[in-house]
Amino acid sequence: MSAPGLTAVAAWDVALFDGAVYTLEAVTERLPPWRARMEAVARVLHDAECWSGDAAQAAARALGEVSGVVTAVTGALGTSLDRLEDTARDARTAQDLAEQALAEAAALGVTVDEAGGVVVPAAAAPAAGATPEALADHYEAIAAQAAAAERVAGLAADALRAAARAASAAADSATPLGSVGVTRGAAPPDYAGLAAAVALGGVWQPACLPVTGTSPESVAAWWAGLSEPARSYLTSSQPVLVGSLDGLPAWARDRANRLLLERALEDPSSAGYGTAVAVAAELGHEEAAGRPVQLWSFDADDSLVAVVYGDLDTAEDVGVLVPGVGNGVDDVDDLGVDARAVAEAAREAAPAATVATVAWLGYRPPAGPGLWRAAGRDVAAQGGAALAGDLAGLAASRAADPVRPADPRVTVVGHSYGTVVVDEAGDLPGRLDTDAVVLLGSPGIEEDRAADLEADEVYDATSPFDPVSWLGWFGFSTWEESFGSTALPTEWHTQHAEYHSARHPTLAAIGEVVAGTREPG
Repeated sequence: MSAPGLTAVAAWDVALFDGAVYTLEAVTERLPPWRARMEAVARVLHDAECWSGDAAQAAARALGEVSGVVTAVTGALGTSLDRLEDTARDARTAQDLAEQALAEAAALGVTVDEAGGVVVPAAAAPAAGATPEALADHYEAIAAQAAAAERVAGLAADALRAAARAASAAADSATPLGSVGVTRGAAPPDYAGLAAAVALGGVWQPACLPVTGTSPESVAAWWAGLSEPARSYLTSSQPVLVGSLDGLPAWARDRANRLLLERALEDPSSAGYGTAVAVAAELGHEEAAGRPVQLWSFDADDSLVAVVYGDLDTAEDVGVLVPGVGNGVDDVDDLGVDARAVAEAAREAAPAATVATVAWLGYRPPAGPGLWRAAGRDVAAQGGAALAGDLAGLAASRAADPVRPADPRVTVVGHSYGTVVVDEAGDLPGRLDTDAVVLLGSPGIEEDRAADLEADEVYDATSPFDPVSWLGWFGFSTWEESFGSTALPTEWHTQHAEYHSARHPTLAAIGEVVAGTREPG
């Protein structure tokens, strides 16, 4: 678009241009969901879940290539669209101002040329013998006409400046399309030409890797902008980064963490070998039973792990189980039993719902020789920060997914010292990304009100036969009426480690909370 004269600017068909921009925007918005669905098919082929062999792998590679092309086209169109939107905005402004300038010039009887110059007719001489009052009116009218002419000139100048900005933005809008082979109005004639043009630009830039402290929302946006080949390359070359980044989808973290697990299993003399063996056994047990399982986080050296029972990327209801003292990675199978029991209880409460539960050992609960640390909050504070980060990452990854439900119901279930971890997570800046909190056998928390835990729903379960819940060691007892939580049913003889047991009514109630079918009041 050039910057023509004032009359031409006033005659611009801005509505037609707006329509074209809207159409391009609609096309651009459809590409990411389509790409996400295609990439999901490629992942299934890559993992040989429905079709295996050379042909399947060739199909997966082809879909990966298409993903790279679509990613590049989406990015180029998005940048071009931004500049076209600037064009439309400035063109609309220019047209409005040009119409005003021409209308006011016509009303005043002044001439305005195409470059915005204004010519005011020569003023007539005052009438002979005019009175002082008439002379004052005469010259006041001349001054008013001059002021009006100045206003017309200002409107014309503003219109032409806006038109020049529109022309510049329109010219710049073509530049981003060069990365996909569009130059001087000519585009690649077919997909092969388009793919070749995209390949010249490479699949990713190392400088784009997130740095420490990057928000989960920014991480999710960064990941969404990568092509499938770029993601695969990063997963294989940077598994520590991909496996631990809050904001990435669970499938990506699972793939990276399984690579780390394989490496840890290769060295029986390493410090993390025992952790790797325990985790591998639990994953193998679930897969042998035909149940979906994901390795959401894994750090063999520090014995940290989070195992997902179900699919964290698609579940409508998510339960995150935070264990207390005495638990470690060696107990991941027992924690898995609890997680599966909660998931089953949730399905019984809402048979149509999709559920995923997490056995979350993102911190090292005090145990063995270090059990004395359970008397303080330092370990809980470390765990709280990790828990808050994982919950924020889950929220960000789901919000960035263009295909799947973006807002699952999330329930955090803390047991014993795990409730102190939840307490610490709620103390951090920003709202905790959870809908409900369940406190089981809590030794007390700092907050004197359930509302301070930053969840819409807070429940607790306390048994008379559970001495830990009567300690109040870390603050206020959650069973006190003044605390304001909703009590879940227990039996008088429920012991401290039995809240997840099917022999007691608490488990079914927890399932109802996870599924969102239990009344909070």
